[in-house]
Amino acid sequence: MANLEYKLGSDHALALNAARAGGMVAKSFFRGHFEVYEKKPGDPVSDADIAVNKKIVSIIRTSRPHDTFISEEMPLPSKRSEAKRVWIIDPIDGTKAFIEGIAEFAISIALVCNQESIAAAVYNPITDQLFDAFKGGGTRLNGKKVATSNVSALPDLVLGTSKNELRQQLWSHLFPEAILRQVDAIAYKLALVAAGKLDGVIAFRPKSDWDIAAGDLLVREGGGIMTDIVGAPHKYNQNNILHENLIASGAAIHPVLLERVKTGAPKSTRV
Repeated sequence: MANLEYKLGSDHALALNAARAGGMVAKSFFRGHFEVYEKKPGDPVSDADIAVNKKIVSIIRTSRPHDTFISEEMPLPSKRSEAKRVWIIDPIDGTKAFIEGIAEFAISIALVCNQESIAAAVYNPITDQLFDAFKGGGTRLNGKKVATSNVSALPDLVLGTSKNELRQQLWSHLFPEAILRQVDAIAYKLALVAAGKLDGVIAFRPKSDWDIAAGDLLVREGGGIMTDIVGAPHKYNQNNILHENLIASGAAIHPVLLERVKTGAPKSTRV
């Protein structure tokens, strides 16, 4: 057990170091000149995404040469489902915000074992907010323990959403009592939930492993709950790395959110 705990502590420290280093790279590009390309229509990637990814992978690979990597900016590795240790990385979650010079993006890093996140770091280098967690160790913001909200009623609930979800009214109409806060980077939103700065996040647009694996652990270690809209936990590094929907919040309000969305979710988002 002692060796296992030491290893987890070392992995956790490595995630923090990689997030900080990646953040420095991202900050050097922010509001500067860089090229932007499209992986597909409406899905941009920038020189900054590629540079941050390269830095993070280099740091982790130097210490963990036999581990597997899943990143938004890398091809999916073959036989990844057989890997015991997988680093799941989004070098810049919220690329559109980053390109527009909006400080609502984050570096997201998670270590996944047995389809579960066990160490995580989410870093917004512009606001200098570094959120981190490891399994059984709680969640921290800049080194200080934080926790999810203990709110239990819908009135004045603060829910994180995105520009697209608001425009399409995917779920906002289900919560007329709530205050909606637009933050387009899902990893950053989940970190804000983990620290009690948002009461919850609902997403009906599909998310990939790299979008949510780190934030999932932050929320859970902060005392909250994250599931899909039928109450099942998310699993990572499966054959399909897409997740149709999620609800993340403090433990007290989570059953209330689940109940409200059960009948109101669009059919295309139901698991």
